[in-house]
Amino acid sequence: MFGTSGIRGRVGDEVTAATALEVGRAVASEGYDRVVVGRDVRESGAMLVDAVAAGLCECGANVVTVGVEATPTVARAIDHLEADAGVVITASHNPATDNGIKLWTPSGKAFGPDQREAIERRVREDDYELADWEGIGDRTHRAGVRDHHADELKAAVDLERTPSVVVDIGNGTGGVTASVLDELGCQVRTLNGQRDGSFPGRPSEPTAETLETLSTLVAETDAEIGLAHDGDADRMLAVDETGAFVPKDVLLALFARDAAGEGDRVAAPVDTSLAVDDALAAVGASVTRTRVGDVYVAERTTESDVVFGGEPSGAWIWPTETRCPDGPLAACALVELVADRGSLSDLVGEIERYPIRRTSVEVEDKRAAMAAVRRRVDERYDEVDTLDGVRVETEAGWFLLRASGTQPLIRVTAEARSPADADDLFDTAQSLLAEAIPSSA
Repeated sequence: MFGTSGIRGRVGDEVTAATALEVGRAVASEGYDRVVVGRDVRESGAMLVDAVAAGLCECGANVVTVGVEATPTVARAIDHLEADAGVVITASHNPATDNGIKLWTPSGKAFGPDQREAIERRVREDDYELADWEGIGDRTHRAGVRDHHADELKAAVDLERTPSVVVDIGNGTGGVTASVLDELGCQVRTLNGQRDGSFPGRPSEPTAETLETLSTLVAETDAEIGLAHDGDADRMLAVDETGAFVPKDVLLALFARDAAGEGDRVAAPVDTSLAVDDALAAVGASVTRTRVGDVYVAERTTESDVVFGGEPSGAWIWPTETRCPDGPLAACALVELVADRGSLSDLVGEIERYPIRRTSVEVEDKRAAMAAVRRRVDERYDEVDTLDGVRVETEAGWFLLRASGTQPLIRVTAEARSPADADDLFDTAQSLLAEAIPSSA
């Protein structure tokens, strides 16, 4: 039901008001008595907020709505408003046709596997603790949570100088980034700053392809950095002062190296580049790998020696601040790096990069396909990591086959320190999948 990033899908099909009502009932029935509810800019969000709030109140929870805000803004508001849990109506980087529901704890961490399973069971079994007429919860609205988020961002960074920046808000909820950087003294230009859930400026997901306008504007002005968010601002990606897109694994390596010291660990998923391992090794730190999904990265950051967590998708977690991926915090942290250490292109140049190959293969039954893949890999290799999919390390590099958490796809990834080795590992992984698919039917 929740996939790797909450409930998410096409409105009117996979995500309906009935879905939201059931989730609200289940959350309240699990004993969460005070719940913060917010949403991103999608027009369908208003309907879904009303439905999830109705379900919460119907089972006795008190609801505090906070309006249209960034996901990290809402996540930070849970503890600030002394609530037990939070619900964000968002489809994050998905297209405008989609929406979703993500559940949060007061620490800023998304609901973990046990909490999600408890919600799923209640929905599956229609098992709710409906309140009588005296026990129905109330619904109130609280303004100002963005100001709280902004204050925490300003306290988290210390700029030695104030670079000129361009912030591509992507018609979403990430405007707090631009306002905070402006208050810190930066010269700030914005792109796609008007909120619009149809995302007219560019697709919600920031990629090298969708950020061409940002790249051009940065390259043609005196800006030192370009920053971009997805629809709910839990992600942040960047372009350097020349307009070049910063590869996601390189950005992860930069953040990780800055956060970690001797003996520290950084949480990152199984598909993370060797570039991160090498960057951390240079400062005496190391990677601890997790399943793909920010909830798994966040969970690992609860361990005392894990000082940072990140996903190459653009989700970055500083556990001393919040365990929610906080795109505005990441934007401020990157501006601080540039202010303190020089140009972003120079910082990117310090990170060793390796050839990485990726593809996705559509399958009818991804569970059966992965079971067949594992049997074949076990026959061929002595050491196989099955934390999330099937990952094999060799002297040359590694390859990974894993099922998508949201689509009927098998993701295939391979990386090595030379192009030829990367090609060989990629071919091997694809061959293993091709052999497995016929017997997975």
